[in-house]
Amino acid sequence: MKKLIIIFALMFTLSISYAQVFKSTTKVATTAAQFLKIGAGARPIAMGGAYSAMLGDINSIYWNPAGISRIYGGEATFNHANWLADIKYDFFATTFDISDVGTLGANVVSYNVPEDVVRTYKSPEGDGRVFDAGAICIGLVYARNLTDRFSIGVSTKIVREWIWNESAMGVAVDIGTLYITPFNDLKIGASISNFGTQMRLEGREIEFLENMPTITDNGVINNIKSRYSADYFEMPLTFRVGLAMDVFKHDIIRATVALDAVHPNDNSEYLNVGLECGYDEMFFVRAGYKTLFMQDAEGGLTVGGGLRWHIGGASYLKVDYALADYNRLKQVHFISLSVKY
Repeated sequence: MKKLIIIFALMFTLSISYAQVFKSTTKVATTAAQFLKIGAGARPIAMGGAYSAMLGDINSIYWNPAGISRIYGGEATFNHANWLADIKYDFFATTFDISDVGTLGANVVSYNVPEDVVRTYKSPEGDGRVFDAGAICIGLVYARNLTDRFSIGVSTKIVREWIWNESAMGVAVDIGTLYITPFNDLKIGASISNFGTQMRLEGREIEFLENMPTITDNGVINNIKSRYSADYFEMPLTFRVGLAMDVFKHDIIRATVALDAVHPNDNSEYLNVGLECGYDEMFFVRAGYKTLFMQDAEGGLTVGGGLRWHIGGASYLKVDYALADYNRLKQVHFISLSVKY
C-alpha cells in the first residue's frame, strides 16, 4: 500500500510538472453545458471540491457516484446558491438502499438566468421583447458495494440547455469507483463525469427567409425557408482522482483531509484540497482551496460549516453552509438542507 501511494504521488507530481512546463492551448470555452461544472452541495464546496474519495454522503452523486454505495436507509438533500450574475443554481438529490441490490438515487440540477430585454442594432435599449436562458439536468444513479472495501457507481442523465427560442439536448453518464485501503482506512476514489453525446442548438431563431426567388413550373416562390448551421460541442468531460483520510480521530473529535486531482477536457489540470473537522458528528468546520495550479483560475479559498440534529434512531436533519471566493468575481454562498430517514 505504501508503494501504491508513493507511485500515485509521483505520477501526479510528474503530470502537474509537465502541465506547468509544457503549457498548451487549454480549450477554454469549447464545451457546452458549462453549468455541469458547478459543484453540488455546501459540504463539498466548503472542502474545496476535494470530494471524489469521500464516502457515505448524498452529495457524492455529483462528485463520484460510487460514494453513495454506503448510504443505508434513505436520504435527501437540497442545495441553493445565488450564482454569479444573479443566476439561480439549485441541486436536489435523493437516495435509498435496497438490500442485496445496492443504492439507487436520482438528482436534478436547475440553472436559471434572469430575464433581460432583447437588444438589437436598431434598438440598443430593447425592442419590447424579453428573453431568458437556463439549463436542467436529470439523472438516475446506481451504486453497489462489490466487497466490504470496494464500490462502484454509475449515473445516467439527460441534459438540456436553452436560450430564448433555441435549445440543445444531450445524454451523458458518470462512472466512479471507490476503494477503502487497509492503511488507516485511506480512501481512493476515481470518477469520469459527463461522458456523453455532443450538443447543438436548434430553434426558430437560427431560421430565416431567403428572399431570392426560385422559378418553378408553377410560378415563383419568393420566400425560401433557410437556416444557419450551428456547430456541435462536447460536454465538459472531467476525470477526477482523489484521496481522503481521517488524520485525527479521538473520542468525539475527528479531522479529515481530502485531495483531488482533476483533469477537464476544456482547461488545464488542477488540484482541490479540503479539510473537515467534526465534533461529536454534530458540529462541523470546513475549509479548502480549489483550482490550485489551474491557468488563470478565478477559484480560490472556500470555507464553511454545518450542524446535524438527530431526530430519532438513525434519522437526522443537517444544515450546511459554504462560502466560495472567486477572486475578481464576487463571492458565492451555498446553503444545503439534508434529511436522513
